[in-house]
This record gives sequence, structure tokens and C-alpha cells, in this order.
Amino acid sequence: MPVRVYVALGSNLAHPRRQIAKALARLRATNGVRVLAVSPNYVTAPIGGDPQPDYVNAVAMLSTSLAPRALLERLHAIERRHHRRRDPAAPRNAPRTLDLDLLLYGARRIRQQRLTVPHPRMHERAFVLKPLIDIAPAATIPGRGPARRFLARVRGQRIRRTRTSAARPVIRV
Repeated sequence: MPVRVYVALGSNLAHPRRQIAKALARLRATNGVRVLAVSPNYVTAPIGGDPQPDYVNAVAMLSTSLAPRALLERLHAIERRHHRRRDPAAPRNAPRTLDLDLLLYGARRIRQQRLTVPHPRMHERAFVLKPLIDIAPAATIPGRGPARRFLARVRGQRIRRTRTSAARPVIRV
């Protein structure tokens, strides 16, 4: 039975809006995955790390028949096609061509090696919360509560909607 999941998309290198648009096209072409909605793109300030360009971020709502680990592997494969290299020695918040994070997998809570759902810092990130709430106003973070509740806590983080987005928020159910 398909599960509703949410994936964050982010990029701050090599034409970020194009990176996100291409990643969405690859998600749409992934067996076992259906893109239901995509938030507008947002320009956001980097969090931590060395000085770097602003990010472009969005969130996609998917329906999938893939298990969590299989979906994560597909996301990482898409990142690799965008020349993303996950180097354990690299700083956590380094610039990147593409970052795909599995935020929510239904209402499940998962703690495995290299897979934690819900994403452990999603409630601390305006670049996740704002686009998530755009496409799922009633979204709940398992173990924490309604995502909307955390918006006030991230109010100081710089985030603005881009003039144009890779995809308009359209729900196809």
C-alpha cells in the first residue's frame, strides 16, 4: 500500500533552481514513486559552516510503494547524478549541488544507521517548515506534533519565496 512521504530538496551550487527542477523530473521518473505536490522554491540563508551562496529549497509530497531504505537509496542515486558526493569527512553544512532529505515517511518513526525519520532537525529549519506547510498545512512531525507549531521558533531565519519556481504547487491525487 502506498505511503505518503515528504522530501526536502536543496541546492546552492551550479544553478540551484535547475538542479531542483531536474531532481523533481528524476523523482517523477522513479519506479514506485509518484509526485503529488511540490512547494514553491525558497531562497534561504545557509546554516552553519563556512561562508557560501544562498540555497534554493523546496519540499515535495510523494506517494511511494518503496520501503524507507529503498527510497533513501533512490534519493542518494539522484544526488549522485547531480554530482553530489557524501564525504563523511566533509563539514555537515558544506555547499552542494543537490541535497535530498527524507523528512517524513507516513507517521513512522525510524532510527537506523544512516536513516532517521522524521528528519532529526526538520523542526529547527525554516527552509523545511515553510515549504512543507505550503503543501501540507496539517503536517505532523511524529513525536513532536504539528509542524506549524515550530514556525515561530524559526522566525529569525532568512527565507523568501523565489520569483519563479521549478514547479507550481499542484496536488495530483
